[in-house]
Amino acid sequence: MRLIRFLIALLFVAVGVVIGALNPQPVAVDLGFATLPATLGVALLVAVLVGVVLGGLMLSASVILPLRQALRRARSARTAAPSSTRGPEGEA
Repeated sequence: MRLIRFLIALLFVAVGVVIGALNPQPVAVDLGFATLPATLGVALLVAVLVGVVLGGLMLSASVILPLRQALRRARSARTAAPSSTRGPEGEA
């Protein structure tokens, strides 16, 4: 499984290098408070990277964290509740 992940990551890096090489035109990215000179390929790759990071953060905040909290509550409720499947201790 690690090999497959590594190969997929390597494929995306190669695609990024190709995109960067095919788009050498200079552009100026205006952020409102600053203007950054870059090439079109670099600007595209940075925009995609920022989108992936923000998407991952949103997914983490909206799905993963609530699921972890629910799992934590379920585990604490399970350990706090005594086992009710046994009968009284004195009976044989």
